Amino acid sequence: MEKIKVGIVNYLNTKPLIYGLQQSPVINDIELIGDYPANIARLLLEGKIDMGLVPVAVIPHLKEYYINTDWCIGCDGPVASVGLFSEVPVEQIETVLLDYQSRTSVALAKILLRDHWKIQPELVDTSKTDFRANIKGTTAGVVIGDRALEQRSKSAYVYDLGEAWKQMTGLPFVFAAWVSNKKLPADFITSFNEANQAGVNCIPSVVATTSYPTFDLHAYYTRYISYQLDQPKRKALKLFLSKLTEITRETALPVRK
Repeated sequence: MEKIKVGIVNYLNTKPLIYGLQQSPVINDIELIGDYPANIARLLLEGKIDMGLVPVAVIPHLKEYYINTDWCIGCDGPVASVGLFSEVPVEQIETVLLDYQSRTSVALAKILLRDHWKIQPELVDTSKTDFRANIKGTTAGVVIGDRALEQRSKSAYVYDLGEAWKQMTGLPFVFAAWVSNKKLPADFITSFNEANQAGVNCIPSVVATTSYPTFDLHAYYTRYISYQLDQPKRKALKLFLSKLTEITRETALPVRK
């Protein structure tokens, strides 16, 4: 039988989920395709993969979608690896560089700039280069993933987007979920779900096999990343998607490409 193409993200925060897949018999039914989040979203939109751990901001662009499993990349407060980094306090920021690797985090930043911090800086898309050297003066940057964990020790001001969302809404947040562009077999989803759970249950093993001196990975996986896609997160996802629609429609925050 043809294998199910599954897009994965090669960030530290996905390692427990991927570990669970690799230790499960379900790995024999899938072809793993790795890339950064925005590209995994593009592959799902183009039908080049069947399911992916995609930024949830892609959901409104899919003609058909299914949110699979009880697991996600989320947080319930600070997330550590998604932030707005700056040399000046947020109210002094004039320009924000937007991480090209992200969809959801960029959209979340736009929502927080408008509704939480209530500022209107110039927003600048970045290209496929490391733009972090340009975070200086009144120019801030939205940085995600492993690079954000590194940036925490370099920027004077770190505004954690998960924490800011929690302060604004009282809800957790979902950055990415297992989304398919077609209905997949129920037995496959059941096995895939169980593999995810097994991976989350094996966090000590994941930490033991991963060298990353920049950040305490056990704390990252247990205190910052929240993997279970529970009802509060589903409620938060619905709120985020409604705010995303508002942000998409308005022109108050111009973007220069």
